[in-house]
Amino acid sequence: MDTSSITPTPQQLRALTHPQRLRMLGILRTEGPTTATALATRLGLNTGATSYHLRQLAQHGFIVDDEGRGNGRERWWRAAHASTRTDFEILTEPEDQEALDAYLQTVVVVYTQMLQQMVEERATLSDEWRNASTLSDWRCRLAPEQATRLIERVSAIIEEFEAEEELPEDDASGVPYTIMFHGFPRPGGPAGGTS
Repeated sequence: MDTSSITPTPQQLRALTHPQRLRMLGILRTEGPTTATALATRLGLNTGATSYHLRQLAQHGFIVDDEGRGNGRERWWRAAHASTRTDFEILTEPEDQEALDAYLQTVVVVYTQMLQQMVEERATLSDEWRNASTLSDWRCRLAPEQATRLIERVSAIIEEFEAEEELPEDDASGVPYTIMFHGFPRPGGPAGGTS
């Protein structure tokens, strides 16, 4: 898989509003190609449902056949892009905003489950990895342009670090590491409902 990203259309966003699809796409992006059977086992689903979700992801351009694998009976899938980016500014129609909101709701569900799993598995980590993890939040008072600048800076730092510092696959000290970055006006605060 290359390092490209996809900026989905509203129709494509609708295809990602199912948590299992988002999980499948995440697994294909982080762990590489696999089959519907392997994904079904991993996610506790039946293979029929898994195959349906994979076909939906393929129909909308998120995954493709991994033609270098399989034997005719087994279909292997791989992610078509390394990441999904959303462009809030181009979604101006109410139905497009609804598609974006439904997608974001699904993202929050998947992130919440991942955070819960991380906390549950924390006791099994070495001290070194427990100390290299954080669940932190900061509260700042920012204007929209400052918040946008902050998001851009943090994103750039992560992307630069990923490009320059990534460990080789054969370095046993490295593991897949997740960075979640959320920034938003405090819910229920004065920014709610204003534009």
